[in-house]
Amino acid sequence: MGKTSKLRLGLVAGALAAALAANALPAAAQPAAAPAAIERGKILTQPNVFGLFTTLKLNASWNAVPAKARMAAADEVKRLVEKHKDNVLVDIYLTRGLETQSDYFLRVHAYDLAKAQTFMRELRATTVGRHSEVTETLVGITKGLNYITKDQSPGLNAGLFSATYSGDAPRYALMVPVKKSAEWWNKPLEDRLKEIETHTAPTLAFLVNVKRKLYHSTGIDDTDFITYFETNDLLAFNNLMIALASVPENKYHVRWGSPTVLGTIHSPENVIKALAE
Repeated sequence: MGKTSKLRLGLVAGALAAALAANALPAAAQPAAAPAAIERGKILTQPNVFGLFTTLKLNASWNAVPAKARMAAADEVKRLVEKHKDNVLVDIYLTRGLETQSDYFLRVHAYDLAKAQTFMRELRATTVGRHSEVTETLVGITKGLNYITKDQSPGLNAGLFSATYSGDAPRYALMVPVKKSAEWWNKPLEDRLKEIETHTAPTLAFLVNVKRKLYHSTGIDDTDFITYFETNDLLAFNNLMIALASVPENKYHVRWGSPTVLGTIHSPENVIKALAE
């Protein structure tokens, strides 16, 4: 190869390397590195984790499935959860008897959203999945605090991290999507911080009775936030929501619920067993 050809080849290779580097995500924006296997304690506390929420309602054909096959569906779901345990964390909640638009709902966590999609696709191919209709699907991602940080709001930040759930083991799970107005997003950051401080202060007293987890959805779904709660005290939760409804920041909500989903907490196979009865 002549010198001119070698020079041209070197320039092309250098340009390609530069283009790849320019398109690479900065280190801070990279998704959380997935461990060898999903660990519940880690994935539920880390940022950059996807949360997929899906509500499902059994159709009339489920009642025509023989009782033995309906009960066997529980083991089928249990095997599927086991199969995907290294890629996703799956929680299934029973809503039948508490909701009209669903019989059960799922919360699936994954470092890679495509892994959660694969699990849901295979779930829909199971016996119970084939006889279910999806009534809602929402996707969010966990992030660090946007407003109540140590630097921006040290007092409330300390209050958030010192409050510890001390009630009995939660029996209820709730999912409430929230969407903000354009007016909210166009407020200066300092004004939004003040609003969120007013929002946060009255909630601190309820954190001993209610667990809360926030997922960010702006741009990846038709809502801005998915708020997830666990509690054994629905009266405390009711009072918490009244407190949140009573702050000025509530005026910037264009969606709060719709749906609000309430279910009871069981193992995945026990949810399907309950639906098979």
